[in-house]
Amino acid sequence: MNISALLTSSGINTAVCAVLFSLYSILRKQPSLVSVYFGQKLSQVRSKRNDPFWFQRFIPSASWIVKSWVASEEELFAIGGLDAVVFLRAVVFSIRVFSVAGVICLFLVLPLNYFGKEMEHKHIREEQLSVFTIENVKEGSRWLWAHCLALYVISSCACILLYFEYKSITKMRVAYITASHSHPSHFTVLVRAIPWSREESYSVRVAKFFTDYYSSSYLSHQMIYHSGAVQKLMIDAEKIYNMLKSNTVDQHYGSRLSRCGFCGGNSTSFKILSPEPENVRTMSCLDGPDLRQKECGAALVFFRTRFAALVASEALQQPNPMSWVTDLAPEPRDIYWSNLYVPYRIFWIRKIAILVAFILFVTFFLIPVVFTQSLVHLDKLEKVFPFIKGITERRYMKQLISGYLPSVILMIFLSIVPPVMMVFSTLEGSISRSGRKRSTCIKVLYFVIWNVFFANILTEAAIDHYQVSIMKLGDPKTIPNQLAKAVPSTATFFVTYVLTSGWASLSCELIQPFPLLCNSFYRFILRNKDDSSYGSYTFPYHTEVPRVLLFGLLGFTCSVLAPLILPFLLVYFFLAYLVFRNQILDVYVTKYQSGGLYWPIIHNTTIFSLVLTQIIALGVFGIKRSPIASGFTIPLIICTLLFNEYCRQRFHPVFKKTPARTIIDMDREDEHSGRMEEIYQKLPSAYYLMAEKLGHQQALRSKGSRKRLSNYL
Repeated sequence: MNISALLTSSGINTAVCAVLFSLYSILRKQPSLVSVYFGQKLSQVRSKRNDPFWFQRFIPSASWIVKSWVASEEELFAIGGLDAVVFLRAVVFSIRVFSVAGVICLFLVLPLNYFGKEMEHKHIREEQLSVFTIENVKEGSRWLWAHCLALYVISSCACILLYFEYKSITKMRVAYITASHSHPSHFTVLVRAIPWSREESYSVRVAKFFTDYYSSSYLSHQMIYHSGAVQKLMIDAEKIYNMLKSNTVDQHYGSRLSRCGFCGGNSTSFKILSPEPENVRTMSCLDGPDLRQKECGAALVFFRTRFAALVASEALQQPNPMSWVTDLAPEPRDIYWSNLYVPYRIFWIRKIAILVAFILFVTFFLIPVVFTQSLVHLDKLEKVFPFIKGITERRYMKQLISGYLPSVILMIFLSIVPPVMMVFSTLEGSISRSGRKRSTCIKVLYFVIWNVFFANILTEAAIDHYQVSIMKLGDPKTIPNQLAKAVPSTATFFVTYVLTSGWASLSCELIQPFPLLCNSFYRFILRNKDDSSYGSYTFPYHTEVPRVLLFGLLGFTCSVLAPLILPFLLVYFFLAYLVFRNQILDVYVTKYQSGGLYWPIIHNTTIFSLVLTQIIALGVFGIKRSPIASGFTIPLIICTLLFNEYCRQRFHPVFKKTPARTIIDMDREDEHSGRMEEIYQKLPSAYYLMAEKLGHQQALRSKGSRKRLSNYL
């Protein structure tokens, strides 16, 4: 690929970004799209936009950029939670690191690469991108010390920034735990794999077990019941019946002439349903003689203190680890109810099946990777398939195929990966929604690192080696050299991938095409004008965290070998900083969060990227016959690994376990202030009310729990 093809790709993506960014600034002003672009602040829109003929609605503006830029981290934390702050910290970290790398590599390394060999250079537009990489440096060059120096500076800067970020986020996580006084999950333990008995029900066994072994701290428990499709239909039918019946006794309030605050139309009056007795509200189709048959082998057990719940969740309850399995329960809005119905004993089988399916899926995905990488090297592909020469005779067509089409095709195929990985994580048995999304994030990260980075490098090595002998790829002696040669060559594809998958994805993130289509379908097909009925979305950490980390990997590995990628990466990270701040402030609703547990993933992936960069540079220095640069790279690898081990010992345990001192201090503070009794009263109903809100109210049984709690109080 030459500079002209790269400019073609960058020009297309720049035009797409400019059009979509301008379109977004217009669409976000339309009253009918408030549910798409203001899901977070639907109740805070201003009334001045009620006028459908407001002229500024149809003029692009940059007000959202200014608003995103000036928002403080405290405001982002209050709206998006700690996970949003952690994600944006990762973006800021990338901006800082690659700004330093850009200054060093563009002004020091890039000129050395360009003038690395004595050759007659073409016009800049006709130059191949390989002349800007370390491939163009002749063997034994004395200028390779500059590449080694740049590698040292980038690695040192990354480690220093990682240390301070890890330290700061660790403090934020402890503060997040301390500030969550009212979280019922701190007092609740999820018990699964309860042994079955003919004589006793699951509920009786739970009560006996925790009364015997945790008598001083056990408070109450709620059993989890099966909630099948038929029961859910009966629940929905009962809701509709109650709504129809309540029409005769409804009380209407509010004027029908009042404005809704944004769209300019008349708001409908609200209704207050007639109250029902508590015993009627809690009765269900489970209150029958077959109640015991509907019990699951799982329960939510409540304890009197946070420390007692923590000890119970961490302890091995039985010599058989497959029975009485305890975990600290997720928050009521975070718990994933569907996996609580599944018997615990089959999850290990599911995990093996998911591992096999994941390997097969990754292997199958090599087909589009090989195809896209082959399009980058049309000159080599023409020698293997002579019939394609007629297609690539036109210069513009060749530039389009080699510079833009490969990354677009790969991005289209990659779009199916996150939904598939989400299904895999669901089947694995995660008990929380945040845990399921975090597991999906890890799977997507593994997938893209292998298929976008390693698979493309191996394909490049195979295509380049095909001209000599395809059998030499199996020679272990040639594999390291071939990989070291392939990384700088593949950097040309990575540049176009950053343009397409990075810049274009941010434009699509702003436009929100899927919610936009759903809004149009509801509004124009179903004639539903109620914005609150369209639903809301949570931040897609499982897709955006792997994308940021993949671009970080590409930036580290190519910074010294092919520094031309750095300007395009910096543009992506700057745009991502603005776009995602805007999305967190206005679009996505924070329904649940993990409390900053994404940062260890970010840290570990960054360390992996650094070490991989250093190993590849070591191989390249060996090929270029520079023993001094190779010798100085080995201590850098060792120091990076030692730094990672220090961080793992110093900071990582806080993200795996809750500090006992922190929760003991919280317990003492609540006891001294008299808040414990209030917390005890809310515990039994916290999970039941959330299950009722999410349509799983038949999954919990709270009558017995309330009775035991009332006896205690």
